[in-house]
Amino acid sequence: MIRRLACIAAFALLLAGCSGGPVRRVSEPSASLQQINVRADGRWDVTLRLNNFSSVAMRFDTTALDIAFDNGNAARLDLQPALDIGPESADVYSATIEPLPAGRARIASALADGRGLSYTLHGSISATPQGGKQKTWQIKRESALSPVPGLPGALR
Repeated sequence: MIRRLACIAAFALLLAGCSGGPVRRVSEPSASLQQINVRADGRWDVTLRLNNFSSVAMRFDTTALDIAFDNGNAARLDLQPALDIGPESADVYSATIEPLPAGRARIASALADGRGLSYTLHGSISATPQGGKQKTWQIKRESALSPVPGLPGALR
């Protein structure tokens, strides 16, 4: 009789554990530079990759990110992508920006020498989880860009 009650209690606990539905996890997003194309007028076409690591879709509302090359400020990404990204997915957003003179000179030097360029992306991203309230995350990402063979003025 005690065994029977123990089995029934264990089964009830197992069923109760299944009733909660999928776990809703909102994780810190990430951003990185996917590509920069230098235009003839000196402005840059920047492709920003936004990563949603959450288990729910998120709408990426704004970015306030500084780009630095080798620790020197190069440009600012004050963008309003208004981009919906599914759970555990990524997407890109493209914008044309006006770089700082130091950033323009640094990227021109790297392209002229055919060398890569390390960068730091730091600042904030505001996003709204599906069914939730907007939240702002502070991010810092360090990576590198390399010249793209066959595409003059492009770093990827």
